[in-house]
This record gives sequence, structure tokens and C-alpha cells, in this order.
Amino acid sequence: MSTPSLATDAWVLFKKPPAETFQTFVVFSAEQGHLTVLKRVSRKSAATQPAIDLFDEVSLQLENRNQGPSWFVREVRLLTRYAAIGRSYDSLRLASAFAALVCRNQVAHDSRAKLYALLRTSFAAFATAASPDIVFFKSLYCFARDEGYPLKQQWLPSLPQALREHAVSLLKSPLADLAADAGNHPALPELQGRLNNFLRDHTEVLVD
Repeated sequence: MSTPSLATDAWVLFKKPPAETFQTFVVFSAEQGHLTVLKRVSRKSAATQPAIDLFDEVSLQLENRNQGPSWFVREVRLLTRYAAIGRSYDSLRLASAFAALVCRNQVAHDSRAKLYALLRTSFAAFATAASPDIVFFKSLYCFARDEGYPLKQQWLPSLPQALREHAVSLLKSPLADLAADAGNHPALPELQGRLNNFLRDHTEVLVD
């Protein structure tokens, strides 16, 4: 019987410390959704294939040797790397938090392409934004909205007027435009808390 194989592009959402033989990752593919992949730890593979890191977009050639839930990396090619995320503690912390949230939440098949695109936009914004807390807020809002939850119809109208106006102002700015936003947003922690509470109480999104 031939070994099942799979070729896909994916974002790296979770990276375990390397074990003796393999290192485990959780990645997200627009075609396959969440995948657990194992990459062999060896000097030989390190010399011929790039290391995989958090927030990387990679092109993977995978095989499933034992018909189990995990896939083994046969070949990997780096497509995109946002190394700048790691240069800011807040960007690293909040980008990791968003990646972990995506790990926790399975998405419908017809939502995968939107989420793949959102991960690209969000990680790029985390790498450049002066206010990564805004990037996290907008990324979470977009994630829940794209999953079909009525945030515009229910959550925004539930906010006090001044807070609602501030939320709308933030949400109107594309993620890609946040690099220059280093302004003070004192209402953002309350907005984030209210959004988290709405998602916990009225949706199936696993916020934490």
C-alpha cells in the first residue's frame, strides 16, 4: 500500500520544543484546515531544508506513514517569514495569542480561505504595527465576523454610543494601514473586554 501524501501551503500557528527525533507543529492550510505535522530533527535535514518557525508561511510536502492524525514533513520551502514580530514583546505576545486562538477553533470548510488570508494580513500587521493591541482586536473581530457571527448587527449596537463610535473608527481602518497608528487608545482595553465577553456568551468561539 502506498503512503498517503499531501502538498499544501500553510501558516505555522504552534511550535513545540524539539524532541529527540521530531519537532511538532500545528499549521493551518486553506485546503485542509488544521494539521499536526512532524519534522525530523537532524543535522542533515537542517543543512538541506529551512527551519520552521512561528508565523511562517511554508510550502509543505507531507506524508502519512502510519495512517494516523499526524503528517510527516518530507520537504518544506519557506514562502513568507515575519521575523520582525519577534523584535517587539507586545507584538510577539499578541501574535502568539491570536495564533493560539486560531489553533483552538476549528472553522467551517468554506471559511478556510478567508482565515488563511486573515492570517497573512494579521501577521504582516503585527510585524509592522505600532499598536499590536489594535491588530489583535481587529483580527479577533474579523475572525468571528467571517465565521458568521453578527457582530455588526448585535455586538456593536450593544455598546454605549461613545464606545461604539470608537470601535467603528478602529474597525474602518484596514489592518494593513496600522503601521503608522501609534496613537493613544484608552478605550481599547474596554472594547477588547466587551468583545471577549460577547464571544464567550453568544458564540462558540473559544476565546481562552
